[in-house]
Amino acid sequence: MSIAAASHGFLSPTGVEIAFLLVGLVTFGAALVTVTTRQLVHAALWLVVTLGGLAVEYLLLTAEFIAWVQVLIYVGSVVVLLLFGLMLTKAPIGRSPDADSGNRWAALTVAVAAAAALVWVVVDAFRTTWIDLDGAAAGSTRVTGESLFQNWVLPFEALSVLLLAALVGAIVLSRKAKATAAAPQALAAPQAPGAHGDPGAKEGVR
Repeated sequence: MSIAAASHGFLSPTGVEIAFLLVGLVTFGAALVTVTTRQLVHAALWLVVTLGGLAVEYLLLTAEFIAWVQVLIYVGSVVVLLLFGLMLTKAPIGRSPDADSGNRWAALTVAVAAAAALVWVVVDAFRTTWIDLDGAAAGSTRVTGESLFQNWVLPFEALSVLLLAALVGAIVLSRKAKATAAAPQALAAPQAPGAHGDPGAKEGVR
């Protein structure tokens, strides 16, 4: 532990730490709105705010490369993919009753348990770890790229396959919706004799 870390305590926060806390609260609130709103389009837009808040947090942690990756990949690609899927499936703009599930309490319990386990693991792993911001860069592009494509390449590729499956599923659902909408029209197509000015029907009446 460095001398700067020993002299600095939780009761004397710096401006960066206060900004980090405020942005974290805004990000947490946007995340809550994302999972509780019944409007799918609004949920996607609040997800943009959540991911943008995470990018600001990375900037405050002097991880500029990760912040721009967050903006380019998640805000610029993943959210666009979600909106594209919503448009393909013709999701309603207003409130959607289907967005409310009866398993809300079970989902809340699982989410709280997962968050508690994640916080415990992170705190236990980094409890005595201090980063010297004045030292050598630990989050440079080279270090991050080596860690990503050596240790995390399998989850990275699995995420890309998952996003591709979501897009394909949206296309399949949109085609099924079109086929279902076209079926009643096909059944209603045969008209009664004499409709639309049928010449044969008029001659039969004469």
